Amino acid sequence: MTTGSFKTGIDRLLADPELLRQLKGRRVALVAHPASVTADLVHSLDALIAAGVQVNSAFGPQHGLKGDKQDNMVETADEMDPRYGIPVFSLYGEVRRPTGQMMSSADVFLFDLQDLGCRIYTFVTTLLYLLEEAAKAGKEVWVLDRPNPAGRPVEGTLLVPGQESFVGAAPMPMRHGLTMGEMGQWFIAHFGLDVAYKVVAMEGWRPDGEGFGWPASRLWINPSPNAANVNMARAYAGTVMLEGTTLSEGRGTTRPLEVLFGAPDVDASGVHKVMGKLAPDWLAGCAIRECWFEPTFHKHAGKLCNALMIHAEGGFYDHHAFRPWRLQALAFKAIRVLYPDYPLWRDFPYEYERERLAIDVINGGPALREWVDDPAARPDDLDAMTSHDEAAWVAEVREHLLY
Repeated sequence: MTTGSFKTGIDRLLADPELLRQLKGRRVALVAHPASVTADLVHSLDALIAAGVQVNSAFGPQHGLKGDKQDNMVETADEMDPRYGIPVFSLYGEVRRPTGQMMSSADVFLFDLQDLGCRIYTFVTTLLYLLEEAAKAGKEVWVLDRPNPAGRPVEGTLLVPGQESFVGAAPMPMRHGLTMGEMGQWFIAHFGLDVAYKVVAMEGWRPDGEGFGWPASRLWINPSPNAANVNMARAYAGTVMLEGTTLSEGRGTTRPLEVLFGAPDVDASGVHKVMGKLAPDWLAGCAIRECWFEPTFHKHAGKLCNALMIHAEGGFYDHHAFRPWRLQALAFKAIRVLYPDYPLWRDFPYEYERERLAIDVINGGPALREWVDDPAARPDDLDAMTSHDEAAWVAEVREHLLY
């Protein structure tokens, strides 16, 4: 099967004798998950070994190499690959940062994870931890680059220094606009890392062309269990904030993280009307539809929930007008207006952070929560703060863009 002129990093590597020659005689490790496939849907591990690359070990991020772990803080154990007899190390189990023993298994580490373009999606942090440990161990890291399905738009406040976590690697906004190859370059510059680093860049990726980040020729494969399609990837920089609330993000349904909220005790239509009064411009770029669902598991399991579904797809989608982070913030604000005493913020351990509220961990600081809870705070206040941070990020990362 052919996919036009577009090629991911793994496809470019396999087609380039010179790149393969640079791996010859070296021990290689692969960081991968279910979406780590070639254009012909062959998993990268199988394709590399078939091409004669000496793969000595593999690494799985959150949700595992197989992508079988459903929720946050559901860990994966180390194992031996039954087909190739190589160790598969978990970077979301006993450790999230590769150990010295793990690093000793290879000379070159190939990082081939499909990202969603969002700071909280933990593959970003896994890349930073790998780069830091490679710098200490004198190892080489190659990012086999893949598309950012959310494209180039940037949105959200910058993570506040001191608020770092596994879902907040560095002072970047929620929607960062970079590919993993570009992000690696920024990490190296920002943290002053001395590490041998190579990006096997994509061929023919046009972030503002057809698909606005996700090439029309490319099939979507879930990089994690709840990342089911491009609509989810576009909305995720906003909807992921629901994980820090008592509202359902749609887990336990077939369309998780594509809703602004779901709850049995919230009038979705009423919330939508208030959103339109508060900041109508923040509703642009998508269609919003009232719907109902009953989660089979997770929050509000077995209860009928009223919800607002996001459709950032088809003829409803305007790539440059759609701002999911603001849209989600506006939904929270409207709920607070309609239900001033609603227990919105969920207090529970989130991604191994047990002291801070989950919503603050997710946002890299308390600013969004404080804005939602302040009756006097208006959309313009949040917009001014956020626009400043977005402009600063765009200026900082410009020199690292590859496409």
